[in-house]
Amino acid sequence: MKQTKQSKKETEHKLRKQLKGKIVSDKMDKTAVVKVNVFKKHPIYKKRYKRFKKYLAHNTNNQFKTGDEVIIESMRPLSKKKRWIIK
Repeated sequence: MKQTKQSKKETEHKLRKQLKGKIVSDKMDKTAVVKVNVFKKHPIYKKRYKRFKKYLAHNTNNQFKTGDEVIIESMRPLSKKKRWIIK
């Protein structure tokens, strides 16, 4: 069974990594800083603890503002540190 180019593109799009976070800064043009919280579990003591990481994400037309809950998706690199787009 052949797979068409369009369906191949759709499957590639679905495989992109998505993270949920909150915008903490939108002072740059077309770029926002998104803080993503992750809960981890200690391997021995089984206690859960919170870790976070900040990502630079492409903010098309500056439509998202500080405090907005957003989903970011991985994409090709746009600059040295910017590899995510806000969905």
